[in-house]
Amino acid sequence: MESRMWNGLVGVVKETYTASLGEGAVPRPLMMPVVRGELVGLIWGRPLHVGQDALAGIAELSNIAAAAGADEVVLAWETHDVATACELPIGGPAPCLNMVLATPNGHVLHQFPYHEKLLSRSPEGWASAAPDWRPAPRRSPDANWCHRSRPRWTSPSLPSS
Repeated sequence: MESRMWNGLVGVVKETYTASLGEGAVPRPLMMPVVRGELVGLIWGRPLHVGQDALAGIAELSNIAAAAGADEVVLAWETHDVATACELPIGGPAPCLNMVLATPNGHVLHQFPYHEKLLSRSPEGWASAAPDWRPAPRRSPDANWCHRSRPRWTSPSLPSS
């Protein structure tokens, strides 16, 4: 992927996270399929329920990339939010925006850790926050990363590990 396109996608996702945190929410997982260097979609994960539904909902995003014939895929998610929804241990920095660029030749994980600065709290207890972006750790082209963090699927219609 051209670095200008990558930088643009990172900027858009960070702006979206900033706006969402300001409204008291964390965006759901996001997938962006790319076909021959052109972004062909921006797909947010459906509303998820904690547990197997979250695992299935996130896995369902791959159907869209396959249907689009994507040759590159960008995935974005928040560490703590997805780990909680999927009932998995939190690995790596949290809170943290994670973005993976996946191609047929492999993938690279980019992490954008942040601290939340409290902006306000509603009478109902909802917090409005702003991310204070921290320096990103070194990129990790770890070929086994997906295998280590991928949950064990139980549905026969989902991929098994």
